[in-house]
Amino acid sequence: MTKLPFLLLFEFSAISLILGLNTEGSGSTYHNSYNEVEQEQETYYTPELDYKHPRWCHLLKLSNGEMTCTSPRGGNHRSSLGTRCSLSCDRGYKLIGRSSVQCMSNRRWSGSAYCRRVRCHVLPLVHQGTYTCTSGFVVDSRCDYTCFQGYQIEGDRYRICQEGGRWSGIEPTCADHDPPKLKCPVSKVKVAEPGKLTLSVSWDRPVATDTADRSLRVLRNGPESGSEFGEGEHVIRYKVYDQARNTATCKFVVRVEVKRCPALKEPLHGYLTCSSDGNNYGAVCEYHCDAGYERTGTATRVCLFNRNWSDQAAECVLMQIQTDIRSAGALLDQFYEKRRLLIVSAPSVSEQYYKLQNIMLQKASCGLDLRHVTVIELLGSPPREVGRIKEQQLDAEVVEGLRQALQISRSYFSMVLVDELGVDRERFINPTTSDELYNYIEEYLLTEEERERLELNRDLCD
Repeated sequence: MTKLPFLLLFEFSAISLILGLNTEGSGSTYHNSYNEVEQEQETYYTPELDYKHPRWCHLLKLSNGEMTCTSPRGGNHRSSLGTRCSLSCDRGYKLIGRSSVQCMSNRRWSGSAYCRRVRCHVLPLVHQGTYTCTSGFVVDSRCDYTCFQGYQIEGDRYRICQEGGRWSGIEPTCADHDPPKLKCPVSKVKVAEPGKLTLSVSWDRPVATDTADRSLRVLRNGPESGSEFGEGEHVIRYKVYDQARNTATCKFVVRVEVKRCPALKEPLHGYLTCSSDGNNYGAVCEYHCDAGYERTGTATRVCLFNRNWSDQAAECVLMQIQTDIRSAGALLDQFYEKRRLLIVSAPSVSEQYYKLQNIMLQKASCGLDLRHVTVIELLGSPPREVGRIKEQQLDAEVVEGLRQALQISRSYFSMVLVDELGVDRERFINPTTSDELYNYIEEYLLTEEERERLELNRDLCD
């Protein structure tokens, strides 16, 4: 009975000596740390189950970290059944896995872990600058920024990789605050030769320089060197940008003088077309008349060297309509591509609709004329039927031809609007105001040029 405790103590001491374990008091703590990164490899010691001996888990290893273990059998039994180990990593490393493990009855630890080196993300390159780092992109590494010649740093001059894997501060920039330099030619005053309208002017293109950028693009606003310049002042501007959007500008003036005649006035119910710039020496101006008007006088005038116009101004008078003809076709041919027609038909001059419409047409005479519209009246029935254009009477055959060609009835009031090509465009069976007529004509019958001229002369009828 006295030999059994001695044998157990001897056996335990022998095992401790073989495994290289130190014995300490029960409940003591064991610390172990390593400096290199290693991937954990598990090995298992599986002796036969014998309750006379403690159960062992494999020996824990944690590279670049530290383990603090507590065993119920004492510090020498740091992998015995029930041993608990708290795991932590050195500065610059992050624990991946369980922070605390225990040796289980199945001879395995309750979890695993390893220390992974903490790295900050690779810093992006700085435009027009660079950086150098003390230890790459690991914790506590410092990266210092510098800018290229001609640029100044804005923001943090250095950044440090922090323990959480983030860089301190914010990314700086390299800014160019110095604008480029640009010089324009001197202004020029030139006189055009007699009989010429423009003058070719040339100059040396400005050259830009900058402290940061080697090549700069100079932009021009205005005619280029060697262009033909007309009369007056012409401002040529140059602008240059560097990559930082700093700008430099300069400008100069090219002035060309041309001998001129007084500006001609357009004829009433007509317009002018002139060569060159309109009233310079040698310019030729031709008089044109609106549809339904005829020109009287000299068709063209020339600006002379003495700054006066040749001949006298032409005029535009209302076209003479030939009414002593025998067919509707001959009448309509006179208006083809010149005037529009508004043909008014009524059973008699006393018809109420006609009387009301006639009052409105008399007030609209000027407005219809501006819109190139001639009014033809077809009134009554044979043998007392009357056809007229203002005070000019139409032959009975012409009246009948118009009614047949345009299918105009004598039995009721109506109006037919015919365009300058002789096409029936619109019919009205009730009295229509002048504004309604104007709106329809302007929207559907007038050309764009006629609308523009109408706007210029609209107040002539007021």
